[in-house]
Parts: sequence; structure tokens; C-alpha cells
Amino acid sequence: MNRKTGEQSVSEKLEKAREYEKNKQKEISSEEKPVFHITPPIGWMNDPNGFSFYDGKIHLFYQYHPYTREWGPMHWGHSVSEDMISWETLPVALAPDEKYDAFGCFSGSALEANGKHVLLYTGVSRQVLEDGREEERQNQCIAYGDGISYEKSSKNPVVTGELMPENCSRIDFRDPKVWKKGDTYYLIVGNKNAEQKGQVVLFSSKNLEEWKFETVLAENSDGKVGTMWECPDFFALDEKYFLICSPQNMKAQKYEFHNGNNSVYFVGDYDENTHTFQKEMPKTLDYGLDFYAPQTTELPDGRRILIAWMKSWDACVIPEEQKWQGMMTLPRELHYVNGKLYQKPVEELKNYRKNSCRLENQEVSGTVQFDEVKGRILDLTVEICEGVFDEFCIELAHNQEYTTSYTYYRKKQIMEVNRTYCGVTRDIVCQRAWKLPEQKEPLKLRFIMDRQSIELFINDGEQVSTTAICTPMEAEEIVFCCDGIVKINVEKHELI
Repeated sequence: MNRKTGEQSVSEKLEKAREYEKNKQKEISSEEKPVFHITPPIGWMNDPNGFSFYDGKIHLFYQYHPYTREWGPMHWGHSVSEDMISWETLPVALAPDEKYDAFGCFSGSALEANGKHVLLYTGVSRQVLEDGREEERQNQCIAYGDGISYEKSSKNPVVTGELMPENCSRIDFRDPKVWKKGDTYYLIVGNKNAEQKGQVVLFSSKNLEEWKFETVLAENSDGKVGTMWECPDFFALDEKYFLICSPQNMKAQKYEFHNGNNSVYFVGDYDENTHTFQKEMPKTLDYGLDFYAPQTTELPDGRRILIAWMKSWDACVIPEEQKWQGMMTLPRELHYVNGKLYQKPVEELKNYRKNSCRLENQEVSGTVQFDEVKGRILDLTVEICEGVFDEFCIELAHNQEYTTSYTYYRKKQIMEVNRTYCGVTRDIVCQRAWKLPEQKEPLKLRFIMDRQSIELFINDGEQVSTTAICTPMEAEEIVFCCDGIVKINVEKHELI
């Protein structure tokens, strides 16, 4: 802070990043970007950070490397919105410009406190050990701002590994999520124990700068839920508590979890006095190909909203010439009903519908197209009503060269997404299958399509599948295929 003017100072690194993105984003046509999903103005984006409400707007920060379209020293990009559909890009909020975060401003969260917008993030540094070796250190840092510019605290880092028991890693200690209950602030952080198993640790504070270790809130005791638990989140919803995290290096478990980085949730009961969380078995949050590091926030109207990175670490689903990489999912409202976590597109999306049509009791046998049903930026609902068949398939973003298919295997109650022919040129995972809910028809499939993505919400969000595509916009046909006879209802709305 400049004490004479009251203005917040900007470091050379931060100013450089702001100037770079300001100039370089001019080289990218708006037609190249999604219409209603957040993307970086230039360069690389990963985890959502600081999802919060401040000064009348919804803020979403994100892991950001403006200088290349690959991961690099992490900055915090910044977008704001009044309705979570139309987003405005603001200048870079944080850059790795201090000794304690010189190797990156990693993921974190935000809240409002004493009129300020407060960011909690992981600062990555290097420490020289007694034997002369260098070892990475991850500690939690704080910055205060006005919704545009942020000043890092002189007390950083405010939460260090030394606050934890000795068997907690100082190297893998990242992604703080903060909230306030009563007059106390709480913070959970992803961590590893001495056995290299993932866990989530809990801290408390009265003033956001002086913290104490409370407990290990949850741990990967049987070692079956990956290794490091990244990007934890903890919240109450519909009389239950939920822990969300993103485990690394998981092994596939039939149809519930896939190989590599997953995003899971635990539901359970929480004792606020003893800080004890009794959790059930983990379940997947999204069955698609591109979903990681989700974060939630509670809006002033009481809705719990989730957003995630729409990408897999191991997949590159973009044209070679593209100068940016990474998107966020559509924000989703969460509800817990009859033992199931539902995710629904935020209601605000309906305000952007136009040119709507509805077809009822349409019979599909073989391959069928409807003149009214085509397009790429759509809110499309297909209800499978009844029929005699084994397989039913919907092909989206389709023409003679490209397609992305969703196939319903009725006898097995399996759904499969296949983007093999969406335009990808890399050797990446293109198919994924999962078990559907127990009941059969009617089966409701709602597809939210943007230029580079398809998000499928099954039975009003009982299951979700998120997939990135890189298909030219001229592929706009929608094809229905059935190996028997089926009746369907179709409701289509163009968006924006």
C-alpha cells in the first residue's frame, strides 16, 4: 500500500502480466472463445480459485499462466459476473512476486471480511536444508483487496507447515478453503501424511492472520482414494456436511472412478465442537472426461454453487494454433435429495434462451434427424419415454467428418460418451462409460452446449458428465439413432 496516496502498489511482475494480457488478448477473436464459459484472456488456465460474492458481484479467480498455453509459474486470473453467465475479465490479481510465493501463487479461496475482499492462497517457495539441498515449501498466504487490486499481507505466510504435527508434509500442503462460523474463521488445506496418503487438515483463527492447528479432518486411511487430496472444500447442505476434494493418481474402480485425477465428494455428519467428520464412502462428482478441482460458494440468496476446471491434466483438446487453454464449467446449483447430490445449471441460464421449440412423442427407429433440432450453442433436453430397444444414441456437433456421441445401453443401464471424432489430434482418452441410476425410462438428458464443450445433466442433475470438444462450428447437426423403436420428447433452446 502506498501510505501517502492510499493506493495499492503493483509489483513489476504483476504489472508485466497485466500489460501482457491486455495486449495479447486483442489477438484473439471473440468467435474463438466460448459464449458463456470462463476462459483465460490469453495463455493457460487451471483450478478455479476464490469463488465468492463481494461488492454486489460474483468473483471467480483461477490458476493462470499468461505467457504460454501450458502450465507455468502460477498467477491468479480474475473474472466477475452479476449472473454467472455473462462474465467480465478483470486484470491479473496476483503474481508470484514475493520470496514466499516466488515459485507460484497456487490455488486458494476468498471471502469478505471487514469490508475487504480477502484471498487465501498457497505460496510456493524453496528452502535450503542443512545438508545444502533445496526443498519445496508450500505455505498459506493472505491478500486484501477491493475487488480489483490486492495487497499481500506483511505477515505472510500466515499458515506454515510448522503449525502441523511432524507427520504432516511441508511439501504437499496446498489449496486453502476458508469460511467463517460465528466469530471464528476456519481453514482446510490439502495435505499428505508421512505415508504419502492424502488428508485434509483444519485450522482456526479469530483474525485471519494468526492460526492454530485443530485436527486432521479427513484422511485416506485405506489408501484407495488416490494420493494427494487437492482443492478441498467443506460445507453444510440440506442438513448434511460435504467434503469435496480432488485426489491424484487414482486407480479405476469399475464405473465410479477413472484412472488419474478424480474429483470426489464425501457426505457425512460433523461435530462442530470436536471437529469430527464422520464420512461415508466417496462418490464421483462428474462422470465425463473433463472435470477437476471444483470449488463452491454460498450466494447471498442461500444457494450453494459449484464450478470446476473443464479439463483433464493429461488431455489437450484444442487446435494447434490456439493461444489459450482451459475453461470453467457452467456454474451448478447443488442440492442433496434422498441420499443423492444433485447438480443443476444455475437458473440464470434460462434468461438467455431464444428460438425455442418442442417436439413430443417423436418415434425414432434407425437414424433420424429433425429439421428444427440443430445447432451448437444450445440448451437441449431429450426425454426417452418408452420403447423396445437395446441401444439409443444421440450424436452432437455432427457432420460427415465430426461427431460426439452419447450412447444409452438399456439392458446394462450404461451411458457412454465418445469424442473420438470431435476433432482431437492427440492420443488422449476419448471414451468414458458409467452406470446410470437404477430406474430405466423415462430418462431425461439435458445437454448444455457451448462452442467447445458439452455438459450433460441426467434426470435433473442426478448425474453429470462434462466433456470438452474441438469441433468446427459448421458441424451443427444433431442425429438420433435407435436399434429398435423408441419415443422421445425434445426441447431445444438456442442460447445468448
